[in-house]
Amino acid sequence: MNQERIFKVLLGPHISEKATIVADGSQQVVFRVASDATKPEIKKAVEQLFNVKVDGVNILNAKGKTKRTVRGFGKRSDVRKAYVRLADGSEIDFLAGE
Repeated sequence: MNQERIFKVLLGPHISEKATIVADGSQQVVFRVASDATKPEIKKAVEQLFNVKVDGVNILNAKGKTKRTVRGFGKRSDVRKAYVRLADGSEIDFLAGE
């Protein structure tokens, strides 16, 4: 996989209450990923960008909600998330840079 594709696969960490609970309970980190990203691509991208060992990747496609607005109905965008399980001893800390 080329270097350009690595930066396009991972869109950023997904920070939510559920993602925090998952991260505390089991060695997992949640990322928002590109809609065409595959499990092997996500695994390689995380291993190369964060210098960690990845045990497994699970993918979730969350459909956007339909919301009613003043001007009619609107739809939130769909989100593809990757739950990345890290190997024992590996850790990704997003707050270390602050």
